Amino acid sequence: MDILTWSALSTDEQKIALKRSPLIGDSGLEQSVRAIVDAVANRGDDAIAEFNQKFDGFNSAKIGELRLSEAEIVAANARVSSELKAAIAIAMGNIEAFHSAQQFRPIDMETKAGVRCELRSEAIEKVGLYIPGGSAPLISTVMMLALPAKIAGCEQRVLVSPPPINDAIIYAANQCGITEIYQVGGAQAIAALAFGTQTIPAVDKIFGPGNRYVTEAKRLVSQDGRCTVCIDMPAGPSEVLVIADSDANCDFIAADLLSQAEHGPDSQVILVTDSQTIAEGVNDALANQLAGLPRCDIAATALLSSRTIIVDDMRQAAQVSNQYGPEHLIIQTRSPRDVLQHIRAAGSVFLGAYTPESVGDYASGTNHVLPTYGYSRAVSSLSLADFSRRFTVQELSAEGLLGLGQAVMTLASNELLDAHKNAVAIRLASLDASEK
Repeated sequence: MDILTWSALSTDEQKIALKRSPLIGDSGLEQSVRAIVDAVANRGDDAIAEFNQKFDGFNSAKIGELRLSEAEIVAANARVSSELKAAIAIAMGNIEAFHSAQQFRPIDMETKAGVRCELRSEAIEKVGLYIPGGSAPLISTVMMLALPAKIAGCEQRVLVSPPPINDAIIYAANQCGITEIYQVGGAQAIAALAFGTQTIPAVDKIFGPGNRYVTEAKRLVSQDGRCTVCIDMPAGPSEVLVIADSDANCDFIAADLLSQAEHGPDSQVILVTDSQTIAEGVNDALANQLAGLPRCDIAATALLSSRTIIVDDMRQAAQVSNQYGPEHLIIQTRSPRDVLQHIRAAGSVFLGAYTPESVGDYASGTNHVLPTYGYSRAVSSLSLADFSRRFTVQELSAEGLLGLGQAVMTLASNELLDAHKNAVAIRLASLDASEK
């Protein structure tokens, strides 16, 4: 990767150094994705069948229903090895434990005598779970989405994934209580979940990471007046930033960088270090490890838009990281928690030499659906709360309205909203009349 010295760069050059892959800013992306979204909105299953054939070489009209049958699910489950089933069970246990601990705790209190306020939560009724499965079948994403949805109590949980769906994805979905599985991926799957088709039901909220096409489709449908659907977050092409000092292990760093670079050509990896020796050592390790990867061409393309940044110290390293706002942040330093104190923007953080990003992707228990593109400065990692909606309740007694009414009327009057004022005044007048 190119090695840049942060303090030697101008402000504009620093911004350029932290720009995402140029593939993400493809000017034709929105137009291409919008055409797919419109086709699905207008023609439903017919458009899905065409896109399945065009993008995945899958003839859904010939093979049958888009939805997997119970027999197909049973057959897929039987083909999954016992070793993989055991690994899925371990991951499920940790993910379920961590997300169950996030259960909502309601608030019910009196803010003043006779004024009762509550904060409640209820599960989102219908959720759509997008599972990437094109070049890499993300079995782990099934657990990251389906388990929180189940724990939250979402009534209808619809899973979509590019055809033909990997057997292990089907098995993991089945283990997580998913019964609706549809063979469709890409932007067309997002459109199907947003608008509904003759076969695929429309949902209230769409979850899941994806490539830049999927991410753009999520953005478009969330702003489309023809449907009412929410999305979890901008969770696009994978990215990682590693902060390392002179004690770091170059082989560990290179392995972590490549673990994200292999996701796709539009992925991006960044190393921030105060050591020129580490920077050069990591480049050597990247070359050695890259050659042995089956997805080396994909990773090599991603590395073309990746770089190493030399900083003065770990405080400046944290500042650079915060400016970038990475999806994943690995801190491999002598005292990683000292650096963590200065971190303000990251989707998920991995501390120390023995905490590769891979553990968060699969089985530590945290969620791997995270904001990308720098949105971690304001958007949180996926959690149980995302599968529910919070709402408030208020209840006033006559005493409560008597105590609060004048303040409300004064505020309403100063906002020139007389109907608001009158809604209180008419009630106060009725209370006054009842006392006479």
